[in-house]
Amino acid sequence: MEKINFTGINVGLVDERGELAAMYKGVPQNDIGLRTDVLDNIPKSIGMRMLIRSMSPKVISADEIGNSDEIEPINYAICSGIKGIFTAHGASLEEISINPTLKMLLNLHIFERIVFLTDKKKKAEIEAVYTLNKKTSEYVIMD
Repeated sequence: MEKINFTGINVGLVDERGELAAMYKGVPQNDIGLRTDVLDNIPKSIGMRMLIRSMSPKVISADEIGNSDEIEPINYAICSGIKGIFTAHGASLEEISINPTLKMLLNLHIFERIVFLTDKKKKAEIEAVYTLNKKTSEYVIMD
């Protein structure tokens, strides 16, 4: 498995509703990293395309994916060698497969890893980690 060194790399964050960076007059109020470019108040599908074309990120991040307009830019980013960190609501592979958009993304097999978190007294803990088995194209739980 390829190890990624996130020190000193360009990150692009699409913060559609301003929940992550909490921008104020162009300055993030939350610590999102020194080398993070933020596009806020813009749909994720448009923001991801803009980041890919103009900011040369090594990683793109967006929260609460699940809209059909987001499939193409996510797939384009991953196929362009850009790593992605995306969040979506769901407690299991079966549950996220109910959402047609997330199911399509799963079927494209572009996610290397899927992490499920639990919320125990406001502290998120890792509940399960699935990794894509590239030989079988299935997500298998990591031990």
